[in-house]
Amino acid sequence: MKNNGTFVKWAGGKSQIVEKYSPYFPDKIERYFEPFLGSGAVFFFVKKNFNPKEIYLSDINKDLIITFKVVRGKVEELIEDLKRRKKLHSKEYFYKVRKEKPTSYIERASRLIYLNKTCYNGLYRVNSKGEFNVPFGEYKNPQIFDEKILREASKKLRGVKLKVMSFGKILDLAKQGDFIYFDPPYLPISKTSSFTSYTKDVFLEEEHQKLAQLFRNLDKKGCFVMLSNSDHPVIRKLYNGFNINVIKARRAINREAKKRGPINELLITNYENKTLEQFMK
Repeated sequence: MKNNGTFVKWAGGKSQIVEKYSPYFPDKIERYFEPFLGSGAVFFFVKKNFNPKEIYLSDINKDLIITFKVVRGKVEELIEDLKRRKKLHSKEYFYKVRKEKPTSYIERASRLIYLNKTCYNGLYRVNSKGEFNVPFGEYKNPQIFDEKILREASKKLRGVKLKVMSFGKILDLAKQGDFIYFDPPYLPISKTSSFTSYTKDVFLEEEHQKLAQLFRNLDKKGCFVMLSNSDHPVIRKLYNGFNINVIKARRAINREAKKRGPINELLITNYENKTLEQFMK
């Protein structure tokens, strides 16, 4: 599987699909915002291909933002702690770590990466109390971390602003000409396509309505806005009047293995997309 610089797995992560987004980015990106960070696959793509002068990454998942901060500024210490966890890895150790509540940023970051790479299906899911609750993954020899990828990610994150923040606050930070990419938890298209939550705060249809209003407010502000979501009638209705593009994706997480196949997703923009001829120049 191609790695685009990401060091964690994420449900709905864009590592395998971000190249398909290429024709839909603006020609130039000076300031970049990504309020639903996840694995950061789109950030790494934008950094490599556009190298914005300013980058703002945020998420309401505090441990995720801590992990990115540690990768940015304490990557060698993180690698050493991951080496320690790798030596201790076992089913028993996994459940011991799952119960832990470390206070140091290094240990919180290494815990997130360790659990993420050794749990079932690479999920990151918590219960209503905010406790990680994904079971052990039966992997014979999981690749918990890659030193080269972590060090490269550290370099790309230098100068990047990282913050624990809800998506709605972007409206106060963004200004005309900025590019914002939204990758919210998708609106489920079936009962089996969803899982509990990335955080203890659920993201339901009401939140999607608020996000759609934010999208329109940013459009009025003169920002370039892109959003990905499931191909659901509700999403199509919420973004009626904007450019709605269908992207073929592969479902990576489903309770039924036979349903982990190609599926339509939507990529919505508020600006004119490049033509194929423009993109090939």
